[in-house]
Amino acid sequence: MEQITSLVQIKGIRDGLLATFLDAPWEDQRTALLAQIDERPAFFQGARLAMDVGSQILKVNDLVDLRDHLSERNVTLWAIVSDSPTTEQTSQLLGMATRISKPRPEDQRQFADIVTTEDSALFVNKTVRSGTRIEFPGNIVIVGDVNPGAEIVAEGNVIIWGRVRGMIHAGSKGDRSAFICALDLSANQLRIADEVSATLKPQKDPRPEIASINSEGRLQAELWHTG
Repeated sequence: MEQITSLVQIKGIRDGLLATFLDAPWEDQRTALLAQIDERPAFFQGARLAMDVGSQILKVNDLVDLRDHLSERNVTLWAIVSDSPTTEQTSQLLGMATRISKPRPEDQRQFADIVTTEDSALFVNKTVRSGTRIEFPGNIVIVGDVNPGAEIVAEGNVIIWGRVRGMIHAGSKGDRSAFICALDLSANQLRIADEVSATLKPQKDPRPEIASINSEGRLQAELWHTG
C-alpha cells in the first residue's frame, strides 16, 4: 500500500488541497489518491481538492467515477489542471475549474526556518473546524485557525499561523522537547508529551507565543519572536 500511496503528493494551496501524481496508469493514480484519503479521513473531511494530472487523458466516465468516490468521502473535486486538451475539455464540461492559484514562493519561505525536515511535516492550508481531528507522525504546520472542538495531534512540533481555540498535543509519543507555537495561543488545552496545561482564556491583546516544557518539567508559554 505504501508503494501505491507514494504515487500521489498532496499539499495545501490557497483554495484547498492540490494532488499531484507521479507518472503511472490512471487506475493506479486513482487508487493511490483514494488510499491516501482513507488513511487520513479526518484530515480530508470537507476538503476542496484540485488535481494536477499532467498529460493524463481522462474521459467523462473517469472523472465522474472519481468525483463520486470523493463525494462519498466528503471531499469536493473542484479543479483539474492538465496538459491534455481532452482532459481539460472534459473537466470544463463537468463544470470544474482548469486553473488554480498555486502557493507563492514567499509563502513557502515563511516556514523555511520552522520545519527542518520537509518530509516529516504535514502542511494544512485551511482553518481546522470543530469536530476535526488531525493526527500526524511528525511536525504539523497550519496556515489558518484551529477552532473550538478541533484536535491537532503531532508526534513532533505544532506551528499554527493563526488563532488557536481547540486542543493541541505535540510530542504525542513522549517527546518532551517538542513545542507548540501560534499567533494567538488561547487554546482550550495544550499538551506536550504527558504534560497538560490548564484551560487558556482568550487574550484581549493576543501576541505570538511558543509553549514548551521548561527546565523544571512544567509546560509554559512565552513570546514567540516570528521576525
